[in-house]
Amino acid sequence: MIIVVIGAQWGDEGKGKIVDLLAERFDIVARYQGGHNAGHSVYVGDRAFVLRLLPSGIVHEDKICVLGNGMVIDPKAFFEEADQLAEQGVRVTPERVRVSSRAHLILPYHRALDHTSEERLGNERVGTTLRGIGPAYEDKAGRRGIRVADALVPDVLRSRIERNLEDANRIILAYNGEALDADQIFDEISRLAERLAPFITDTTNFINKAARDGRSILIEGAQATLLDVDHGTYPFVTSSSTTAGGASIGLGLAPQRLTGVLGIVRTYTTRVGEGPFPTEMLEGEEELGQLIRERGREYGAVTRRPRRCGWFDAFATRYAAEINGFSSVALTKLDVLDALDEIKVCTGYRLDGREIDYFPAVSQDLRRIEPIYEKFPGWKSSTEGITEMDALPAEARSYVEFLSSAIGVEIGLISTGPERGQTIVCKDSTLARWLVD
Repeated sequence: MIIVVIGAQWGDEGKGKIVDLLAERFDIVARYQGGHNAGHSVYVGDRAFVLRLLPSGIVHEDKICVLGNGMVIDPKAFFEEADQLAEQGVRVTPERVRVSSRAHLILPYHRALDHTSEERLGNERVGTTLRGIGPAYEDKAGRRGIRVADALVPDVLRSRIERNLEDANRIILAYNGEALDADQIFDEISRLAERLAPFITDTTNFINKAARDGRSILIEGAQATLLDVDHGTYPFVTSSSTTAGGASIGLGLAPQRLTGVLGIVRTYTTRVGEGPFPTEMLEGEEELGQLIRERGREYGAVTRRPRRCGWFDAFATRYAAEINGFSSVALTKLDVLDALDEIKVCTGYRLDGREIDYFPAVSQDLRRIEPIYEKFPGWKSSTEGITEMDALPAEARSYVEFLSSAIGVEIGLISTGPERGQTIVCKDSTLARWLVD
């Protein structure tokens, strides 16, 4: 069984908890794209683990974790995270973690270029995390990137750093930055590469052999569908393919090997950084947005930036379901809505007074969208920790059933709190069958 877990909104849907919850039933947990610009928060009892690069399966002692070829990896960030987890009692060893030899490295000049890129864009800045992810993917696409395997060959590593830094420093200096030194970068990266060497694997071969041998694989990505570089709200997107199709590319795993795709959605919507957000709580709803932000702890796991909050967007989620081919959906943070008197759901878009049947590809159009809402009564009682569908308040059950109908996909799981046990698995769902199998 091979399952892909995909965020269906703008990220931060709670993928970390869901992957952690499912991981105990899988042999391998693999990640296929992104870098350390996105984090998963996993809660186990009174312990919290913030994961940036490593898959959520790392907190399960007997799982093998894979960092796929589609990722961009900052080796310094990798070991900072590994050391932090070790202090919390989680082993990050070559026996447990395999890093793709084909993955690309994030180097210090990528971080510097990230800063200059945002400065150049001015009012049109994307709102990146400034961790060098975008520039590293630019180098990859431009065929000047440095892959993990390259770092193991000192002459190759040095020559490519020198070549790339010559161009990078021109840009950095043009924006009043401080030029970087090639020897210093080489010394830093070569030391880290030596430490990374035992983790490096041909993960494409490893993953495909595991699939042939019948081992179960859980695949996770970072960010989410509406941040996909092709299908998201361009240019306010990440630099990689966050959709289910990206899983095949980012791991070298043929699409027909996939058993199914699990979409993750919140009961509301959030977005970090710049970009259009049709259902954002503005113009009289700011206090409500702040209430949800505080109840849902809507601050970036990595950056601690406050997330913009809005109503559930069923129209955008239907688009995500179609692109990814969701087999089932996990609905998170139901309990955050417990305090609301009334809840709204966006069921359609109007553009220039006309109802449309497509998700706009142009961000300028998305900024002019008028959401079409349906309203529902709140349940005004606690759902935290409930584990059976029948135990939910009637209004909460109706809300969940409407969301399923509105996005056209079954809801197989409902999260009622941050911990593993605070979960409802819906009987007779595709997800429930996966868990049994």
